[in-house]
Amino acid sequence: MQVLRAPVGGLFRHVYDLTQELARRGHQVGVVADSLTSDALTGQRLRELAPSIALGTYYFPMPRTVGVGDVTTPLRVRRLANTLKIDVLHGHGAKGGVHARLSRLGRGDRVALNTPHGGVLNYKPGTLVGGFFRSIEHAIGAITDAYIFESAFAQRRFHEMIGRPPCAEEVIHNGLAPEEFDPLPCDPDAHDFVYVGEFRGAKGIGYLIEALVEVKAADGRPATMAMAGGGPEFEQTKARIAELGLTDRIELLGVRPVRQALNRGHCLVVASLAESLPYVILEGSAAGRPVISTNVGGISEIFGPTSGSLFPAADTAALRGAMQKFINDPAAAMAEAKVRLDYIRPRFSIAHMVDQIEALYYETLAKRRG
Repeated sequence: MQVLRAPVGGLFRHVYDLTQELARRGHQVGVVADSLTSDALTGQRLRELAPSIALGTYYFPMPRTVGVGDVTTPLRVRRLANTLKIDVLHGHGAKGGVHARLSRLGRGDRVALNTPHGGVLNYKPGTLVGGFFRSIEHAIGAITDAYIFESAFAQRRFHEMIGRPPCAEEVIHNGLAPEEFDPLPCDPDAHDFVYVGEFRGAKGIGYLIEALVEVKAADGRPATMAMAGGGPEFEQTKARIAELGLTDRIELLGVRPVRQALNRGHCLVVASLAESLPYVILEGSAAGRPVISTNVGGISEIFGPTSGSLFPAADTAALRGAMQKFINDPAAAMAEAKVRLDYIRPRFSIAHMVDQIEALYYETLAKRRG
């Protein structure tokens, strides 16, 4: 049973891919999600997954911080797991991880695994809420059968903030479907660059649009860019684009699927100030796109032998230099993209990801059942 709070972002993408592949391999899977954040969009996402959820989807209250649901939900999930004869409880994120593991208490024949996905690690050190959740995580490590980290970066952060867990732990990278490795040609009128993601401060968008200002081709043509996504700083970003005189050089695409956005640019740009293991870099690399990126989180784990091209975050000059380098020598960027594609293809597939997670399920069950 997969337990999560909100079916959004990279966390849900991971749960979606994992659930589909487990079902394809003959496993019966159920999903527990938060009833408090259920809306038309989350309902639609879970309905799309329904054919792979043989044991059904269930909604229990999981308040974002602390609430009555933190007491009642583990009991309800435990009763549900007993009724459905669940062998494996896999929690995702802060709340999903807590409820999955508390639901295992008293059942020696059942295992509970946790994938933090940031979760408790996202709370700033020194804050009351962060300290509370980290103390809980430290305590329930004793009833955890295994931790799965989506990147070595996330594992290191866990060790620094919580400590080394008293159980098995593995780094298992997220993966992509076979069709996501299909070559993706650019539109005939594609821009030089494309950004795909949320419009918010942590994505470094301010640095990105400022870096574009002075990037030019050898003939003096100003570089152009497409930007896909939405978010809390969309209008602010739009105003800044106008202020810098970039309205004719930046096409705002709105929210659209990643591959439909990638075909609007010859090179994907990621200017993030913080990340874990961003799917967009995987997707861009799998499509054969050159990728320009800051060196944050687990991005170097995707770049592998091409990590030398990463540069520090919050550095407009470094970002501008990387963009200008692509404009000056796109052939070299394509050669690097080919090296990166060859590196990620065997390491970042859904099949490879689920091979490892499935093996860990069996290993922890065998250990618990003796």
